[in-house]
Amino acid sequence: TGFAEEALIFSDIGPDIRWVGNEKGIAGTTNWNLLDTAGFERGAGAPPTDTLNRGNINGKSWIPAECDVSIRPGWFYHPNEDSSVKSGKELMRIFMSSVGRGANLLLNVPPDRRGLISAADSAALMAFKSLRESSFSKNLALRARVTASTSRAGYLPSLLTDGFRFSHWATDKSITTCAIELEMDQEKEFNTILLQEFIEAGQRVEAFTVEVWDGSNYVPLTSGTTIGYKRILQFPRQISSKIRVTITEAKASPVLGEIQLYNCEDYTQLHQ
Repeated sequence: TGFAEEALIFSDIGPDIRWVGNEKGIAGTTNWNLLDTAGFERGAGAPPTDTLNRGNINGKSWIPAECDVSIRPGWFYHPNEDSSVKSGKELMRIFMSSVGRGANLLLNVPPDRRGLISAADSAALMAFKSLRESSFSKNLALRARVTASTSRAGYLPSLLTDGFRFSHWATDKSITTCAIELEMDQEKEFNTILLQEFIEAGQRVEAFTVEVWDGSNYVPLTSGTTIGYKRILQFPRQISSKIRVTITEAKASPVLGEIQLYNCEDYTQLHQ
């Protein structure tokens, strides 16, 4: 058919993508795309669910996590559950806990007894679409001035705020820690940061911190472990013109594609 090369085979241990270990749509706050599968067989045994949720930092196989969850209480359509469909905000919280942690989101939307998507499900999906688009419609850090404590020749810090994930910044191969400062043209209000590794070069970052400039000093704002293809973190709203992202630990020289800032609704109250 010509589509086979686009298809991914899913199971608890791959070979292409893995079950995340739950059916709530929640990836681990630490989420490695690597997994050790030695000693397990597909469909006949799997690593512990917490391992599926986190992956293995030194895993031998590249098997990213997929978060499966249903828009309804169960996997199939029942008319008495029409009032229990997850809302657009609930789906956004799931998005932040799956895609926002470097995983893929597989959202189950069952057809009704007519073979169609029910009105309740459709309305929730459209609300989800609207919230997702409005939340990430304005990157406040686009074209912000960037300086880094170190950079590899040809991989400029300015590429981190050009809005294009394929252009990327990197440290020299022997350096695994670095501080990156973003300065916007004026003070702006924000509560969300989006980070991306240039995933084509692998997943490298083990730990990072984010600080905000309070007018005289940088003060701690948030922190995390893995980044992967995409990491989204929310925090109390700030008004500032500068932030600093510090890679404190990495398996190899960090290679980042994007650092973005947004001011959107707080989706941290569920799916922690």
